[in-house]
Amino acid sequence: MMNLPVRMARWSAGHPWRAIAGWFLFVALCLGIGLAVGGRSASTEDFRIGEAGRAEAIAAEGGLEQRPVERVLVSAGPGAGRLDPAAADRAARDVAERMKRLPEVLAVSGPVRASGGTAVRVDVTLRGAELDGKKHVGPLRAQTAEVQAAHPGLRVEETGSPSISKGVEKLRGEDLSRTEAIALPVTLVTLLVVFGSVVLALVPVLLAISSIVASIGLSMLASHLFPDNGIGANIILLIGMAVGVDYTLFYLKREREERARSAGRLGSRAVVELAAATSGRAVVVSGIAVAVSSATLYLADDVIFSSIATAAIVVTLVAVISSLTVLPALLAVLGERSERRRARRGKAGRTRRTGPGPVTAALLRGTARRPGLTLAAGVLAMIALAAPLLGLNLTDMGRETHPRAIPAMQTYDRLTAAFPELKSMHQVVVRAEPGREDAAAGALRELAVRAKADPRVAGAAEPRVSRDGRISLLELAVPHHVGDDAALSSLRDLRREHLPATLGRLDGVETAVTGDVARHADYPEHQKRKLPLIIGALLLATFGMTVWAFRSVVLGLVGMALNLLSAAASLGLLVLVFQGHWAEGPLDFTSTGSIGSRVPLLLLVILFGLSMDYQVFVISRIREAALRGVPTRQAVLDGIGGSAGVVTSAAFVMVTVFASFVPLHIMEMKQMGFALAAAVLLDAFVIRVVILPSLMLLLGEANWWPSRGVRRARETAPEAPAMEKVG
Repeated sequence: MMNLPVRMARWSAGHPWRAIAGWFLFVALCLGIGLAVGGRSASTEDFRIGEAGRAEAIAAEGGLEQRPVERVLVSAGPGAGRLDPAAADRAARDVAERMKRLPEVLAVSGPVRASGGTAVRVDVTLRGAELDGKKHVGPLRAQTAEVQAAHPGLRVEETGSPSISKGVEKLRGEDLSRTEAIALPVTLVTLLVVFGSVVLALVPVLLAISSIVASIGLSMLASHLFPDNGIGANIILLIGMAVGVDYTLFYLKREREERARSAGRLGSRAVVELAAATSGRAVVVSGIAVAVSSATLYLADDVIFSSIATAAIVVTLVAVISSLTVLPALLAVLGERSERRRARRGKAGRTRRTGPGPVTAALLRGTARRPGLTLAAGVLAMIALAAPLLGLNLTDMGRETHPRAIPAMQTYDRLTAAFPELKSMHQVVVRAEPGREDAAAGALRELAVRAKADPRVAGAAEPRVSRDGRISLLELAVPHHVGDDAALSSLRDLRREHLPATLGRLDGVETAVTGDVARHADYPEHQKRKLPLIIGALLLATFGMTVWAFRSVVLGLVGMALNLLSAAASLGLLVLVFQGHWAEGPLDFTSTGSIGSRVPLLLLVILFGLSMDYQVFVISRIREAALRGVPTRQAVLDGIGGSAGVVTSAAFVMVTVFASFVPLHIMEMKQMGFALAAAVLLDAFVIRVVILPSLMLLLGEANWWPSRGVRRARETAPEAPAMEKVG
């Protein structure tokens, strides 16, 4: 494995045009095969979680599954006074007649009047599964628009889960287009500053884009094993730009350093091989680490995280392949052209500074003098940032958190104001063994009576029963949004008191509760139960990868501790910003007083993976020097100093990509972008430049335990020269 990057680089540099053509053929084949086969989208069944998911499975068994429902609201037009009942009835009948003629429609209700006479609504049930509604809602909305045109004195509008999902999807697409427009130019400018060459600045971006294209095709194939919940392409774009540019940047910077160090004595192919032996190996280790870390998301037993894991693994491995195959070929071609230009001009290659910049040098001088004090200061600062994590409040970011820039959400607010009972609901699902149907039906009626007496419930609908009579479903209207205390407490009482007192007394009867409130409550609880397992797997993966890469148990333990510290600090900062209200104006959001339940888990996994990028690259530099016989103290300072520039550049690119998600409208994506940007900043500028060197200086020779490689290097090369001194 360790010699693989060198062998691949040697072949690629020796046959550059074959390697370049082969890479672009690979990209075309991946995309072509993916488009030909097509992807598999996650179905309703894939999203079932906890008791709510169990209830939905029982209901589906009896043909009582949730269907996509759209609601057309008829109210007084803007600027009008009270609603004209006769005009509203005519518009409602017009809506119903038009909807009944559509093949997408399964059923249409009669007009339902609001209690205050302010509005009339028509409920339209679509055919197909609940998640498929957004695919078929277009014709319904077109008919609603025609009714509005025919009744200009009224406000006729449509909302529902399909319309809202379609609106969220559209807004997310528009937002992501804007992030691309921001991140790409900033990345190019950063790389231009780093390399001082337009051609070299374009190489990382072009390879990252080609890796993303290939990964999209491969992810379509992978979706037949791990269904895509709709955000796979977004994750590929997010992770692909970050790691694609990073890996190419690591390789390019090392090639430039080796070229400058050789001062023209080595040819381009030899320089590329040297870079492959160092940074090429680091890229392989880092890529495997990101993939292994991402794979822990499969332990969440959740289609959303499975989709994210698949996308992250695919794009990371493709980025590694690009850096090992086509990148050496490009560097060889560009290097040979550069040599020919210099030969024609009679100029020797310039020697470039490879040491740290003035800020890093100053920090390292302080660290070298007082490593214990520097370590304590850095750790205390990170702990202070992590402190708000103690108040973490996780919730499922549902419909109520969607931005009101979506027209369907504005209609939803008007709908629930006129019909509060539509804010949310409980669904009690009952499955009775043969011969127990009558007893179950009686207990269900008793439950409905008890529920009607609860002020937090707005009434019960007539139970629906499967054809064989064994499965029943009772819907209870809840006039509160899913995150309200009243809604959540009514769910707790329903599960803990009302059900045990009625259906729970019967043998041969199985019950479960689902609905809007149950889904909202069960999902975060599911994530909390899975979090310790995934954190344990992440720590084990970090430890194992570090020990494998550096043959050091001590560095494995250091890697685990620093990753935990970095993750805790970034999560604490996320809580500080988004659970409070003080940052609402600058970041353009309305605080929900909570963090999206998916964000911490996603942050942990991605951060642990990306942290390995910096850790492997930095420690590789330190170990290289130590294996040449340089004393560990100087090796630490030289390794940190020599890698500081590329780590800073890579971090800036990553932060740009992640921070471009902060202006997005979707709350979870905004939180995720902020958290990842903060995490990368802390990891690159506090962990790798302050805490890691301080700790390694204090540990000294113990850093390499139990490996004897460094000790043998001391014995065989006691007089080996050190790298240039810091500062």
